[in-house]
Amino acid sequence: MVHQRSSQGYLSPSGDTQDMVMLLAPRLAHFAGVARTEHVTRAAREMQVPQSTLSRALVRLEEDLGVDLFARHGRTVSLTPAGHTFLASVERALAEIGRAAEEVRADADPATGKVAFGFLHTMGAETVPGLLHAFRADHPRIRFSLVQNYGEAMLERLRAGELDLCLTSPVPDAPDLVARRLDEQKLRLVVPADHRLAGRRRIRLAEAADDTFVTLEPGYGLRRITDDLCARAGFRPRIAFEGEEAETLRGLVAAGLGVALLPPPAVPRPGVVELSVTAPKAVREIGVAWLAGRPDTPPVAAFKKFLLSKRGNLLPD
Repeated sequence: MVHQRSSQGYLSPSGDTQDMVMLLAPRLAHFAGVARTEHVTRAAREMQVPQSTLSRALVRLEEDLGVDLFARHGRTVSLTPAGHTFLASVERALAEIGRAAEEVRADADPATGKVAFGFLHTMGAETVPGLLHAFRADHPRIRFSLVQNYGEAMLERLRAGELDLCLTSPVPDAPDLVARRLDEQKLRLVVPADHRLAGRRRIRLAEAADDTFVTLEPGYGLRRITDDLCARAGFRPRIAFEGEEAETLRGLVAAGLGVALLPPPAVPRPGVVELSVTAPKAVREIGVAWLAGRPDTPPVAAFKKFLLSKRGNLLPD
């Protein structure tokens, strides 16, 4: 039960739990130290704090809890039953704090730290593996936590503190984010091998106005780009299927379900023909984004510098 301090120095049941945590936290290590040694003087020496400070901390802890944690026997002390119960939880809490401190220190280590990095599904086959391979040539022990998702989902994870950096498209323009354009990727109109346009190398997108399209779901960056390019070509695409993976869409095109605007595949797929689009200019910008005002750990700073050095040379030939 949580208590609130009364005129007698104890706590009444109407207090707030968070206030209690803030009140008790600085004293828990002192309590655990004395509980282990059962001697205030020895504990003060081991923890390198004045004995008077330690004694006062214990008295205040007992007053705040409204419970006797120690039985005093001259210079020595012993735990009461309540003290034993409290110690078990305190030791677990202190151990967890210690593990968390070690984890965040390890993640920030310049040589062996961690980068939480997000990227688009369409960049997972070649681009990101190539980037990580090149970066780790000079930073072989830096670790990565990788997230593959669509753009908006990754930006939300940036804002939630779950990612340090992400590769995304379109390049976001938001006041709480910093984004830098890294490269431009051509999009192609992918048609079935027996399509009426399959014998062409280049087309104007308006020539596909009467076709049905297979696209990514609304909210995906490539879907927004597809809708925008079709609008600039003077038509609104008729959607036959909405999916989550570019390669799934390629398979559906091969099966004759429609046509699609997609980036180049990592490996050519049979059953489809990929046409260059001459008008409007069919490209998507690829950029790196991070949360404005958030300080970088050394590993994140190193990887960010590496990505920015890849401007104009991010994507494989």
